[in-house]
Amino acid sequence: MRLHDYAPRPAQIRWLLDSDPAIRWQVMRDLTDEVPKAIAAERSRVATEGWGAQLLARQSPAGSWPGGQWDLVTLWSLVVLKDLGLDPASKEARTMIDRVDKGLVFKALNNRPFLHGETEPCINGRILGVGTYFKEPNDALADQLLGEQLEDGGWNCEAPKSRRSSFHTTICVLEGLLEYERVRKSAAVTKARRRAEDYLLERSMFRSLRTGKVIDKRWLSFSFPMFWHYDVLRGLDYLRSAGVKPDSRVRDAIEVVVERRHQNGRWPLNHLHPESIPLEMETGVGKASRWNTLRALRVLHWYYSSTQV
Repeated sequence: MRLHDYAPRPAQIRWLLDSDPAIRWQVMRDLTDEVPKAIAAERSRVATEGWGAQLLARQSPAGSWPGGQWDLVTLWSLVVLKDLGLDPASKEARTMIDRVDKGLVFKALNNRPFLHGETEPCINGRILGVGTYFKEPNDALADQLLGEQLEDGGWNCEAPKSRRSSFHTTICVLEGLLEYERVRKSAAVTKARRRAEDYLLERSMFRSLRTGKVIDKRWLSFSFPMFWHYDVLRGLDYLRSAGVKPDSRVRDAIEVVVERRHQNGRWPLNHLHPESIPLEMETGVGKASRWNTLRALRVLHWYYSSTQV
């Protein structure tokens, strides 16, 4: 298989660009190599148009988002705004994160500020990521996560009772540490990330280390937003974003991505997770998904453009 076989076709690009600014600017960055000025101009629209503007408008003056458990809905909303690529320097982002920073605390944890994290590494990994992206890196929270890494290289919200890592928790922490390290270079964080990446890679991104069997078949289908859930596409997109050079250990996972592609060259929305935020993006299960298509195309480009695969 060659890169040419999976390069985006003009029809795919037109379809992706006929979309929300959050999709368009990432297509321009990751698939069509537009000039930085054009990418920045399109990215700036996320704050004022489409999904980004809608989600920003639903934040309360107190800092949270409505619906369900306030802290989780707020966290998922922040993660989605980050995934949309909301420019953290925009005035809309500054207003939004200042509300969170000044207004939200975990009362059960002696009024600990929201962006300082709570007790579970799966939550704290996401808080570290959005806090770093929108506000500033939290060194204490990063250190806490490093101290909770398990012997096998990953993390688990049920530790220390469980000494085996969870793919779900591990990917949440990895994404947060990557965002942190982009701002705060740290040999300790790099070492921890490499160990956790190896945890995923040694298991081919979805297989049991002991038996080689698929750990959870749900990981072979894709959704967006992901919330706390792991899947193969999320794991691969993390590796791509982290600049990991692909090797034979991701081949099976890449084949899963290829197999999910429909004949029209688009990837479907396989399912929706039960968690929610006060925003509807793509909801047609089984129908073509621009989010999944964008992520799959850039993962395939990352893989097939490697010279040592």
